[in-house]
Formats: sequence, structure tokens, C-alpha cells
Amino acid sequence: DFLDETRMCLAAPVSYVNDIRTIASIDNFMSINNAVDIDLYGQVSSETSGIRHISGAGGQQDFVLGAYLSKGGKSFICLSSTHADKDGTLHSRIRPTLQNGSVVTDTRVTTMYVVTEYGCVCLKGLTVWERAEKLISIAHPDFREELIREAEKQKIWYPHNRR
Repeated sequence: DFLDETRMCLAAPVSYVNDIRTIASIDNFMSINNAVDIDLYGQVSSETSGIRHISGAGGQQDFVLGAYLSKGGKSFICLSSTHADKDGTLHSRIRPTLQNGSVVTDTRVTTMYVVTEYGCVCLKGLTVWERAEKLISIAHPDFREELIREAEKQKIWYPHNRR
């Protein structure tokens, strides 16, 4: 009854609401989504950790792409910098590469803003080594040197990158 009687509300099917063309047509659209892990290239996994299924994609990719294409739009991927396993060992959610078997929910070229408790970085339009540098800057401080070493092994960290 509330929706039926309130002109400011619209109930619409998923085929309309999650259509990236609909989303992109809204200027300054903001998309906020969560992630399980992100790698140094900017690939986001929000569905699995390796082969362990955690969640479905829902409309995440629709809203990430719609915000990316929206005039003035922004897409935010938000995650804690770490997680603890069952025995209490701390692990970084920013990883050198996604775990083997992880599903890529958002590709690196559509990942815009990434937020942890250590800051917010924009990856849009950056080179691979610039992405790695930005992501390491918002990783938990205890994992930054290890991530730099792994980035060097992958040849995506160069001497001119900051330490």
C-alpha cells in the first residue's frame, strides 16, 4: 500500500533496476559494494575465496559498470584490509593474486575506488604498477612489505615506486 500510494517510490523489475543502461543514465550514480579479496591488479572477488563459495554476485557487476559509465558516477569496493582465520591468524585481503579458483566478480579495468580502513584509492585508468602501488598503500601496514616483494616478483613494482 505504501509503494502504491507514494509517488516518490518506484517498484520495478530487476531487468530494469539492474540494467547498466538504466544505472548509467543517472548522473553522479554511486555504487558501494563489498569484496572478499582484491589482487594487486585490481581484480575483485566478492563471491568466493579460492574454491570456497561465500556469496552470489547479485547485481554487483551491474552497479559497478553502471556507475563507471554514469556521468560523474563513482563505484566503491569496500573491504577490511585483513581477516582472521579460525585459529586467529591474520591474512591480508589485498593479495598478490587472487587465490587459485577464486571467481572474478569485477574486472580490473572497471574497478574504480577501493576503500579499506587505511584509505581510499582510485584505480580508474591506472597502469598495472600504479594499481599495485595504490593498493599496497591501503593494505594493512603489517603486510605492505610482503606485498611489495610479491609485486617485484611479478614485475609490477619498480624502483621508482615508493616504499
